[in-house]
Amino acid sequence: RFQIQRGKTDPTGYKSLGDCFRTIFQREGLLGFYKGILPPILAETPKRAVKFFTFEQYKKLLGYASLPPGLAFAVAGLGSGLTEAVVVNPFEVVKVTLQTNRNAFTEQPSSFAQARQIIKTDGLGFQGLNKGLTATLGRHGVFNMVYFGFYFNVKNILPVNKDPNLEFLRKFGIGLVSGTIASIINIPFDVAKSRIQGPQPVPGEIKYRTCFKTMATVYKEEGFLALYKGLVPKIMRLGPG
Repeated sequence: RFQIQRGKTDPTGYKSLGDCFRTIFQREGLLGFYKGILPPILAETPKRAVKFFTFEQYKKLLGYASLPPGLAFAVAGLGSGLTEAVVVNPFEVVKVTLQTNRNAFTEQPSSFAQARQIIKTDGLGFQGLNKGLTATLGRHGVFNMVYFGFYFNVKNILPVNKDPNLEFLRKFGIGLVSGTIASIINIPFDVAKSRIQGPQPVPGEIKYRTCFKTMATVYKEEGFLALYKGLVPKIMRLGPG
């Protein structure tokens, strides 16, 4: 919700994370927090499978290139993220469309009805169910590159703890820091993706069309910090995850 806001003059904007929660609850009810939940659920299993399977495959292939281990982990992460993005992007388009619908949960279409409507209106291409693919590639590619690169390098540096509880905390802590850093670095792609896949400022006119042009437009019109909208809830979601 934060990422589709267009400056302080946006009449549907939120002042803070707390204001966002209050406004959604007041206008859309408790179920408003769960809009677009089905597409991520449906995508989660294939997404995780693709992420980790392709990471291992890319890592094996890079073993023939004699790259330093740290660089190999990062490049394998980049490859797995790009592959993952192709799988999840259609689900993201449906999810963002549902989440930006300000009607009550019970008044909006189902995930499948929304997907059919997108396909009927705009097709399966880059204006339809695969809208914003470049930004999604950047979001997942950069995130996985930073996450896997940082996680495995730091994990190999810090000594293993014999106490199972402390070992769990070691791995969890490394993962938390990895997810947080990756979220901070990749969020401009996330903002661009949300702007492209979300509602355009003027109905019928496409303002946000390509990834880097969208970033440039947001920076020019709203400032540098606008590229980091939604960072706190993103870290709260992806850091522990």
